[in-house]
Amino acid sequence: MKRRRETEKQSSSELRSAIEELSLLAVMKLKHHHHHDPVAANHQQNDTHLPIKPFLALCNFLLHLLDKIGPTMVVMRQDISRNIQRLEKMQESDPKLYSNVVEILKKEANEGTSKKVTSSSKAFLWLTRSLDFTVNLMTLIEQDSAVNMEEAVEEAYESTLKPWHGWISSTAYRVARKLVPDNKTMLEILLSEAKDEENLKDDLKTFTTLLIPLLDEIHSVLKTYGLNQLKAT
Repeated sequence: MKRRRETEKQSSSELRSAIEELSLLAVMKLKHHHHHDPVAANHQQNDTHLPIKPFLALCNFLLHLLDKIGPTMVVMRQDISRNIQRLEKMQESDPKLYSNVVEILKKEANEGTSKKVTSSSKAFLWLTRSLDFTVNLMTLIEQDSAVNMEEAVEEAYESTLKPWHGWISSTAYRVARKLVPDNKTMLEILLSEAKDEENLKDDLKTFTTLLIPLLDEIHSVLKTYGLNQLKAT
């Protein structure tokens, strides 16, 4: 019994951990901003600081959630996993410099490689879009826990990933959507992340409230580097 309780405690910490990572990210960004002269830093996109580790921790939380949902989301899971690895590899090549994602974008923009299929910039772009999808889906569940999951996934997909997907990716998602767990199963998966439905709603609200402004900022950085309109091949 004790072991089971510990397992439950461990899984319930995943969503909370993601919330902690988001809070940490906000603090790190704030501290970094205060180190600069705000007047000089104003309107300078290059001064944007996006710490890579908390960002990747968020993406790993998304993997954890997809694992719980099961094999339906395998295409998305593979994409996310591959993109995380690509960014990790880049970061490990110069941990100090590339602790800030913006430095990676800057480097590849200067080299003219940012729009290549295997670039770290593209990996960052697609991870951001996956988080867009997650935040959309979680908002729909938080607003109505009785929502039809297939419809919610479709709505979240249509507004975040579909505009950028080619025919192959769209087809893969159409198949996956049909296999999404029903509302009861999905809620059980998410409830394993919280004590009860009320707690879950609070956690989802906190998660989305923290993540949305971060994603807005990331999108403006991606736009600065001309990456925001890139589509999948």
